[in-house]
Amino acid sequence: MTAPSPALTAADILVETLIAWEVDTVFGLPGDGINGVMEALRTRQDRIRFIQTRHEESAAFMASAHAKFTGKLGVCLATSGPGGTHLITGLCDAALDQAPVLAITGLQAHDLIDSFTQQDIDLSRMIGNIAVFDTKVASAAHMETVAGLACRAALTRRGVAHLSIPADMQVQRLEDSPRSSRNRPGHVPNRRFYGRSLPDPDQVELAASILNRAERVMILAGQGAAGAVSELEKTADLLAAPVAKALLGKAILPEDHPHSTGGIGMLGTLPSEEAMEGCDALLIVGSTFPYIEYYPDPGQARAVQIDRDGERIGLRYPVEAGLVGDAAESLHLLNEKLERKQDRSFLERAQSGMARWREMMRAAERQDDVPMKPQVVVGALGRRLPPEAILTSDSGQNTELAARHVPLGPGQDYAVSGTLASMACGLPYAIAAGLAHPDRPVFAIVGDGGFAMQLGEFSTAVRHGLNLKLLVIRNGMLNQIAWEQMMFLGNPQFACELQPIDFAKAAEAMGGRGFTVSEPGQVDAVLDQALATPGPVVIDAIVDPYEPMMPPRLPETHARNLREALPETPGREKIEAALAAEPLRTMIEAGRK
Repeated sequence: MTAPSPALTAADILVETLIAWEVDTVFGLPGDGINGVMEALRTRQDRIRFIQTRHEESAAFMASAHAKFTGKLGVCLATSGPGGTHLITGLCDAALDQAPVLAITGLQAHDLIDSFTQQDIDLSRMIGNIAVFDTKVASAAHMETVAGLACRAALTRRGVAHLSIPADMQVQRLEDSPRSSRNRPGHVPNRRFYGRSLPDPDQVELAASILNRAERVMILAGQGAAGAVSELEKTADLLAAPVAKALLGKAILPEDHPHSTGGIGMLGTLPSEEAMEGCDALLIVGSTFPYIEYYPDPGQARAVQIDRDGERIGLRYPVEAGLVGDAAESLHLLNEKLERKQDRSFLERAQSGMARWREMMRAAERQDDVPMKPQVVVGALGRRLPPEAILTSDSGQNTELAARHVPLGPGQDYAVSGTLASMACGLPYAIAAGLAHPDRPVFAIVGDGGFAMQLGEFSTAVRHGLNLKLLVIRNGMLNQIAWEQMMFLGNPQFACELQPIDFAKAAEAMGGRGFTVSEPGQVDAVLDQALATPGPVVIDAIVDPYEPMMPPRLPETHARNLREALPETPGREKIEAALAAEPLRTMIEAGRK
């Protein structure tokens, strides 16, 4: 690394380092606590762009999504005090989903720290709890050392790095910065040293032995399998294994792939759950799907897990063979030792189950009830996604709808706040996707609760003219929360109703286009018109607030809790009517053991 010019400020060194690490976009909001960095960005805007957001939480979500959609470092920036605290939710999303993100925050002047001055908040202490690298920058000479280390840590350890920079240190020139005798200029290279790690050969042998001896193998694939699709397909074929996909791995295999059983968990499919219940061996590839109750019972199945992070081996289920390394390389080595199973009956049962499940989903999408069922409009949107589409969703009932009613194929991508499952992520994710891939159409499915939290951010999409089509499921409810109140604890729904917002008018007010649809007969015409409209578009879908959110198999405890909760829950009669109607009645019956 060439030593920087003595005339450069700490902020200049930081931004030059970002450029050296191939960062092309910084998301954030200006403020006086970060003015030095903003000036360094201004003077280099021909090489790195600054995307002004309407809220710092959105900036952090966008940085997380940028990392997920590009594989590169996502960067967000905020001023001192409340600017930095607003970042934390989006940074938690990045940390839990292992997205490499660098957060840059301002700090009060170095000689006023911890003196109860304005915005005197120790952001290092707050963000450091979730960071893989965190430091307060002491000087321009210190910045020369730590800026590259922060970038490298975020990328190598797949997490959040944080630099907190006092306002006066941002504008300190390197020539004015005291340097210790051991801190030689240019001693830290601005390079990431790449390598694909290989698993222990003995563990590969053990894994092959376990899987070859098994009769009914199930595969659980997550986002860590994204770079290993062809190897995963070969593994599934050799083992005659159904493949369930964690939500972050939704785009790993096409929904109609012969080995795919779709999602797993509360948002998943019955065939995935049945295969988990019936397998005698489980292969986990790049996933730490958190809902332990959807794994096989301990002792039922022997397990093999592939993960680049050894700390995550055996995190959810007892594992006998752990392959710590790159998923593609690990599967390649494993495939060389697998024997092709002649008995395909376990896979065939899952395939028959998927045929029945898909027909139930299609039946739900054909309903002509008024108020309109949300599956109708989501299914219609899903059928219209072009081959190169990028899809995001928020957290809530809209996540279930996207998971079950939007089939993704080759060349399409999907992202969501996975492990954190935060509301308000869908729109910032979509904006980041559109900025990173301006040649691809972007779609988002969000709920009225989450969308309202960051409603003003739609103006950011308008400002940049993004090819974004955003479907809002407006049921006037925090629907998932309402069903969790009833099914998890047997409590009546409480405090989940939302004041209605006309989102189509809000979109128009911000310079975009808005469309409203409330009846099944309108769906095709409205969607065709909305999708043919250039630029950012909101499709405000007014749907049935009492449509149940059902897991693929309703546990008896949930059924009992629901019966106890309904008598005091508003809309009881409409909920009971929905539960008794098709296709929910068939789904509930099919889900009973």
